[in-house]
Amino acid sequence: MPEITLAAEVGRTTGSSATRRLRAEGKIPGVLYGHGIDPVPLAVDARAFRTAMSGEAGLNTLLSLEVEGRSHLTLARDIQRHPVRNTVAHIDFQIVRRDEVITAEVPVVLVGEPVEVNHGDGIVDQLLFTLSVKARPSDIPSSVDLDISSLTIGSSLHVSDIALAAGVEVDIDPDTPVVSGIPPRVQTAGEEGAAAEGEATSGSAEAQASEH
Repeated sequence: MPEITLAAEVGRTTGSSATRRLRAEGKIPGVLYGHGIDPVPLAVDARAFRTAMSGEAGLNTLLSLEVEGRSHLTLARDIQRHPVRNTVAHIDFQIVRRDEVITAEVPVVLVGEPVEVNHGDGIVDQLLFTLSVKARPSDIPSSVDLDISSLTIGSSLHVSDIALAAGVEVDIDPDTPVVSGIPPRVQTAGEEGAAAEGEATSGSAEAQASEH
């Protein structure tokens, strides 16, 4: 996947008051690290960062971070958010190399129509929503698809049933269940009693109406 260029400012003052000033200016404090360099405190424009991460790759977007005339291929990791406003409060930028294999979390997308489950009024129960994969940075998929067309009530599909592109491997047990076909929910005794009581009340009301 092509990387997106993002400019960074270095030399930011650390500390809570300086950090608040940065955020008030529309900037996000962060740090650049990895591959033997000393951590570099920096800041990026909040709007530019949101735009860069809004593409199909999401959190696995490759970023070409421009720092003092040098370009670093990075991934945004450990994105901290404000507990109330949910705005990005801090970012760690991890330096990666194009030829190294790294681990990333990608969404699991269910595709296809589970005909057998639907005909039996069953429920598709997704158990795994993200998948840990290992690949070179440019090979990390934006998501992985699982075809649930063959799913039946009482059966499960596993990580091994997910079709992965060349160069992508899973970092989890292939027998891990991803989705299951669940039978229709059976009424509990309380629900059955309530339903019966409702029918009896309705019948009594209808009988009284006919007498009048």
